[in-house]
Amino acid sequence: MKDIVTAILGGGAGTRLWPLTRDRAKPAVPLAGKFRLIDVPVSNSLHAGIDRIYVLTQFLSESLNRHLAQTYRFDTFRPGFVDVLAAQQGLDNRTWYQGTADAIRQNAPTLLEGRFRDVLILSGDQLYLMDLKGMVQRHRSTDADLTIAVSPVPREQAAGLGVMQVDGEGRIVRFVEKPKDADLLDSLAPDPEALAALGFRAPAGWVLASTGIYCFRRESLREELLGTQHTDFGRDVIPGAIGSRRVMAYAHTGYWRDIGTIPSFHEANLDLTRPLPPLNLYSREFPIYTHPRFLPGTKVNRCQVDQSILCEGSIISDSRIAHSLVGIRAIVRQGADIERSIVMGAREYESETGERHDIPLGIGRDCRLKNVIVDLNARIGESCVLTNEQGVQELDGKDWCIRGGIIVVPRDAIVPAGTVV
Repeated sequence: MKDIVTAILGGGAGTRLWPLTRDRAKPAVPLAGKFRLIDVPVSNSLHAGIDRIYVLTQFLSESLNRHLAQTYRFDTFRPGFVDVLAAQQGLDNRTWYQGTADAIRQNAPTLLEGRFRDVLILSGDQLYLMDLKGMVQRHRSTDADLTIAVSPVPREQAAGLGVMQVDGEGRIVRFVEKPKDADLLDSLAPDPEALAALGFRAPAGWVLASTGIYCFRRESLREELLGTQHTDFGRDVIPGAIGSRRVMAYAHTGYWRDIGTIPSFHEANLDLTRPLPPLNLYSREFPIYTHPRFLPGTKVNRCQVDQSILCEGSIISDSRIAHSLVGIRAIVRQGADIERSIVMGAREYESETGERHDIPLGIGRDCRLKNVIVDLNARIGESCVLTNEQGVQELDGKDWCIRGGIIVVPRDAIVPAGTVV
């Protein structure tokens, strides 16, 4: 594991996650009450023993840079690092990253010209815990040029993913990016024996999809990118490599979720509140690392709490919290009713900001929230009803918006008392 580096793709402008990405890069979006999205790929890499990690960014990366600098510090006797590679212009390059592959190409001196053997490429907007060390070992034991982590998914999800076929050896023999045609999907139906050889038992009608997690032999990656016009791995690099290189599949049988949209982000967070969540955040072997904040425990005063996660530093009084996440330093006042919602909390307590507002930080008295995401430092006045009873899918308000049926209150927004959505 000392002969490999990790490159985490920070993603584009994150338009599908707007307004959570209005003021921050997508990997800096808070997750599960106390983490950031970037903590997932970084933690997975560190658990594999890979501690030379680059994060490729280009949009609104200030808060992401600060989080990485405050969180991932290695001692003098360890060569590891988590460094940011921001998009930049030079004499021979005047463009931003044009895609996932182009982002790697533009950082060729760092990622393609080193003396290490392999490059592990991870996405910055997925939720999973994966044995990346096992993936690298399979990549090397099969003498692969490229190994792709794969997972079976329902057919209806195929239109947003790369779908493939594998042979009995686990070699990828066909790859189609985001197939939508029904006949094409029929032709991509996986062979049951090939799936069994990988260790999968996919239900009928499911397909085998790429997770967007790749392990490249460095020299093969260099040859695929330098001197070519390839801009995207799924659309350009992988289909071209299948015919000329040894491309293998690595079976990921655990939880994996793309959280690039507001509805998927909302659902993935609420999945963690289940009695037996699909992703185990309580594993001693695979903890997710993040910035230690040294906050006091949650204070709960006469509340009804059901299947919810309450994070440190929050104060909740005379409220009902059901199937929800309450983040760090969140204040929930008397009479609030919060269901299937994410309250991200605050960066500072009101007393520390030095500011005074008519509407204090947090959730006001007698508010009702259902299927809502409340971003950091938002202020929701008393007696607000944010429930979207009409089932509106897309709408923009002054201090809120609806995306995919989910109400989102942006960071630092102020929702006046009595607002009904």
